[in-house]
Amino acid sequence: MPLASKLGKYVETNAIQCQLVHHARSQDLSHAVILAGAISELTIRAHLMLDREGPALLVVPFQAKPDVFAVNCYTNRNFQLIDDERASKLFEDCDHGHVPVLGDAYGLTVYVDHKILKYEQAFASSGCANTLLKLPGFSIRAAFNSSACGSFSSPLYKTDTVVPLRTEYSLEDIAEKLNKVYRLPPMPDTAVHIMHLTADPDAGVNDLADLVEHDPSLSAQIMRYARSALFNYRGELTCVRDAINIVLGFDRVAKLAMGIASIRAFRVPNDGPLGLSSFWQHALQCAVLSQALALITKPELEVDEREAYLSGLLHNFGLLLVGELFPPEFRMMNKLREADPERTMREIEEQVFGMGSAQEFLSLGHGSLGAVLLKLWGLPEACVKAAAMHHSVGYDDDHSVQVELVQLSNYLLASYGIGDETPTFDPTPLFNRLGIDADRAHELADLTVEQCKELNGMVNDMVA
Repeated sequence: MPLASKLGKYVETNAIQCQLVHHARSQDLSHAVILAGAISELTIRAHLMLDREGPALLVVPFQAKPDVFAVNCYTNRNFQLIDDERASKLFEDCDHGHVPVLGDAYGLTVYVDHKILKYEQAFASSGCANTLLKLPGFSIRAAFNSSACGSFSSPLYKTDTVVPLRTEYSLEDIAEKLNKVYRLPPMPDTAVHIMHLTADPDAGVNDLADLVEHDPSLSAQIMRYARSALFNYRGELTCVRDAINIVLGFDRVAKLAMGIASIRAFRVPNDGPLGLSSFWQHALQCAVLSQALALITKPELEVDEREAYLSGLLHNFGLLLVGELFPPEFRMMNKLREADPERTMREIEEQVFGMGSAQEFLSLGHGSLGAVLLKLWGLPEACVKAAAMHHSVGYDDDHSVQVELVQLSNYLLASYGIGDETPTFDPTPLFNRLGIDADRAHELADLTVEQCKELNGMVNDMVA
């Protein structure tokens, strides 16, 4: 559908002149702007607000921060912004993450930033994931004629034109374009050898042990992992072969070793909420919890717990790629996350976007960038999807179960301050779709965090 149904009826009834700009299916408005080749400084976006008197819509420039305090001063109300998850309940005819700006179509009071009324044209969400509205200036002013107008936004970053990657968006397209400008890090040799080993049906424990033992640092980390409280093995482990045979198993060691070896492709600072130390603490605990949750999903989902472990371990590799390719932007993101832990990563990435030559790529978000790298490295498609979509709540496509396991793990770990941000969505639909009891999931999270405390030394070894 090219236009949300209620919005379509409103546009037709009120004879609002506009064009539909078609593009590949997008995750949210930011993604749609790139895919459609829209001009970011001529794009407008809507934010749903709510107080005790009810909901309202705030429409501001795409490259601006909504100023809800200004709206509250203007209205003498007590609005708060509502996240996309809760907004989707009001806009049931719209795709998730695509809130339309014409709030009158939904019976909402609309507050519009005065700058928008001066636009000669504007791009806006159609409520659908594969089209944008293009409104001429007179249609903008007609559509918001009855709306309250004021100074309801502040600049977020300097404006610029969003450069479209291509009309047809794909991970291969991004990888090709990135490689023309930057050198994507190759998968380290040890990780490549491990991948080849796991693909060989004749390979066994001795082959994997030999490979790990040729790398003293990797060998020490695997041994520390096997001796941790996670596995509660009380016997003596003297070599990697014992760790594999007795405690960890071939698949877990192969996946963990590949993740540890892969980290060597990146030169990223250790410190800060996005630094290597925090990254590895989050990655290890997300891997452990994702695997534990996979084991208690409803049987008909037929979840591969080993794939869940690897997806949890690698899902945030996009942050490392940002740190490797765009060090100044990464340092800025790290500082912004430390200064304001309540902001979403998407907001931080959008603020950093536009500050340098990397804006075309950073605008995709670290999830898509990580997916590009994992696909380029030949990782399983489930891991690629988990990297690309772990911030896209409501994703319902290939490998959605693995994506949702990572999302649920991140949600649970966030209550312990683990992870790059605090999710604000309601996890109930995830519990229901996966068939997981919420109390049991919280118990597993408690257990994971407690048992993983012993892995701090392993994390320190990884980033040394």
